[in-house]
This record gives sequence, C-alpha cells and structure tokens, in this order.
Amino acid sequence: MNEQLPEVQLEDNASKGRYVVHGPDGAEAQMTFTKVGEHQLIIDHTEVPDVFRGQGVGLKLVTRAVEDARASGKKIIPLCPFAASQFRRHPEWADVLKR
Repeated sequence: MNEQLPEVQLEDNASKGRYVVHGPDGAEAQMTFTKVGEHQLIIDHTEVPDVFRGQGVGLKLVTRAVEDARASGKKIIPLCPFAASQFRRHPEWADVLKR
C-alpha cells in the first residue's frame, strides 16, 4: 500500500456517511454506508477511481470502517460486493461482521 496516500476521512451525518480519500486533481475514493439504529451500519458502495488503482485504497477504506466499528461496538453488514469480498479475505474481522 502506498504510504503517501492521504488519510481516510469520515464524513458522518444522522443516517448516512462515507469514508473518503482525497487524491490528485480532486479525485475521491469513497465507501458509503447507512446507519441501522445505533449499533449497525450497512456498507453499500465502494468507488475507487483509476488514479488510486493498485494502491490498496479500497482495502484501506474498509479497514478504517472495521476499526471504527470495533471502537464503537458496532456491527457491519457488507452489502457492497467489494466490502463483502474483503470480509471473506479477513476472518479476523468476524467480531464486527453482522451475521
């Protein structure tokens, strides 16, 4: 993963939010989510522009969501195909996966 990438930022509001990485020329990689009550969130979409391809940005977005879920005692429902595939590759995230 490229360590020179900007940090993942969380944009959060009452019912929805996103994790975002801002890149060159205004490019944004993002992963959006919807809150389900106070203790669950649904990852519904991940979008990584070509400028970020091959740098692990998508994984970085999902990892940040997992870290935040752990810290706040929340569970994640990964409806987004990319996020779901990352959960299958990372069994160590099972503690935050909503079953």
